[in-house]
Amino acid sequence: MPVLTSTGIIEPGSFVAYLERAAERGARHALSEVGLDGPEAARDLSELRSLLDAFNEAKKTAGLTIVRMLVTGLLVIVVSD
Repeated sequence: MPVLTSTGIIEPGSFVAYLERAAERGARHALSEVGLDGPEAARDLSELRSLLDAFNEAKKTAGLTIVRMLVTGLLVIVVSD
């Protein structure tokens, strides 16, 4: 079904092509705004993923450490009575 715009009628195939082109331009602009548009962008994204993975692993380790400390503390209290 053709799409009616302020400048006329656009055929569905052309409309989809316009949308895809606009989406790509928008994505490129957004990446450019945050500094991820150069030749180093893939490496930068990879480093960001690695950093996020490391942060999540540290969070997990910290949580486990706290639980172990609490359990050890409770055992010390129970054994010392």
